Amino acid sequence: MGILEWLDSLTGRTRGGQTDEDMKKFLIVGLGNIGPDYEGTRHNAGFMAADRLVEQAGGKWESCRYGDMARIRVKNCELLVLKPSTFMNLSGTAVRFWMNKEKLPLENLLVIVDDIALPFGAVRLRTGGADAGHNGLKNIAEQLGTQQYARLRFGVGKDFPRGGQIDYVLGRFPEEERKQLPERLDVAAEAVKAYCLSGPQFAMTRFNNK
Repeated sequence: MGILEWLDSLTGRTRGGQTDEDMKKFLIVGLGNIGPDYEGTRHNAGFMAADRLVEQAGGKWESCRYGDMARIRVKNCELLVLKPSTFMNLSGTAVRFWMNKEKLPLENLLVIVDDIALPFGAVRLRTGGADAGHNGLKNIAEQLGTQQYARLRFGVGKDFPRGGQIDYVLGRFPEEERKQLPERLDVAAEAVKAYCLSGPQFAMTRFNNK
């Protein structure tokens, strides 16, 4: 530990000048399924956006209860970025555990999720609403007892025939979309940071048509 870090530990101050009590804390949950069979699939867009957010901040993933977590700081905010290991249909178990453990209010939760109703790469932020048939969102609502939690939807498109939804979302992005993914994931990560730093209204105005 260097002298500056030692002094900070005595005073309780961060390098930005705030005390730990000044830091706003958020739980950011990227939804997906664990394992190599699901890596890079459309249904794992939430995992991908979470990875991008942590990468931008220079954070590191660590194994934790119900998943992998990276704790990063963005200005005066501490972001607990979680990728649940419970599989999509039981995502709410991990969300409820970490909300309770960190004693976070509902407005400090943001879930990143894939959405077939949006064109590829489109980003939409909402502070609540129905699950639209998404099993991850459905389970979170069941575990939290409400649908009024924020979610950032990442569009994956819906170019599939009738009855082909499952194969589509569990399939991988085609080459042309893979080329565009980094830039679109950057937009999603910036939207998350805007939500935490400036609130939902600013973030929705800034990113929902981007």
